[in-house]
Amino acid sequence: MEKISVIVSCYNEEAALPLFYEEMDKVTKIMKEVNFELLFVNDGSKDKTLEVIKDLAKKDKRVKYVSFSRNFGKEAAMYAGLENSSGDYVTLMDADLQDPPSLLPEMFRLIKEEGYDSVGTRRVTRKGEPVIRSFFARMFYKIINKMSKVEMVDGARDYRLMTRQVVDSIVSMREYNRYSKGIFSFVGFKTKWLEFENVERVAGETKWSFWKLFKYAIEGIVAFTTAPLTLAAILGLVMCFVAFLAIIFVFVRTLMFGDPVDGWPSTICIILFVGGVQLLCMGIMGEYLAKNYLESKNRPIYIVRETNIKN
Repeated sequence: MEKISVIVSCYNEEAALPLFYEEMDKVTKIMKEVNFELLFVNDGSKDKTLEVIKDLAKKDKRVKYVSFSRNFGKEAAMYAGLENSSGDYVTLMDADLQDPPSLLPEMFRLIKEEGYDSVGTRRVTRKGEPVIRSFFARMFYKIINKMSKVEMVDGARDYRLMTRQVVDSIVSMREYNRYSKGIFSFVGFKTKWLEFENVERVAGETKWSFWKLFKYAIEGIVAFTTAPLTLAAILGLVMCFVAFLAIIFVFVRTLMFGDPVDGWPSTICIILFVGGVQLLCMGIMGEYLAKNYLESKNRPIYIVRETNIKN
């Protein structure tokens, strides 16, 4: 029988895990034509997440786990799951049930019967999400799709079912600074999108603050487009042109009126504005240099403290 590996990234999810396992168990009983591997990745949780996973592993031999030495982030957890999975098909899910396990049978059918390599999911609504957060999320997708050659689907979740060929392609990309939504699009393959309405968490609190989402958005932009560098160069050229015109204006005005001191407040404003543009451009270049610096260190994406997976 073919096997599906279900990868679940966990960070302080002790309250949600029993509920997730219960829902997932219902799905596995429906899909009797395949075997399942439930692979939980404990991303340095500070609560009893690991203990809950170990209890599940004791009563269900399908449950496997990888526990990190510290918190490496969701991207590292997803990569660890993909790298350690053994299924013919692999899916990524969140433990909070915002990724409905009930969609899995249809996802599997689309791959088997309609020949898709990957079936992704996307939210058609953002019910329950703060209005400002939803607004910035939509703006982010509009901006990055205009700048990047890789298409990012608005509302796309990390929840998707993939063939082993797709998974191997993703695992081969061992970049330290990861943005999986972009990587999924970059590797290509024939993908079908399933739409569903937003589902709120069943337990616990979200780990994604507005600031963390903002930093994650910057990660995506830096990882999949160099457009900001081009923008910085254009801003530099524009400011040089403006400065040249200003010099001519001051020179002619001084010759005509002989009062070079008048207008110093506007001069200060211009200096501050130009300085701000320079710092912005330096910041953009700094982001790219920082990513290059981190990649050059060749550090591991994650470090395993313990696991029940046997080589």
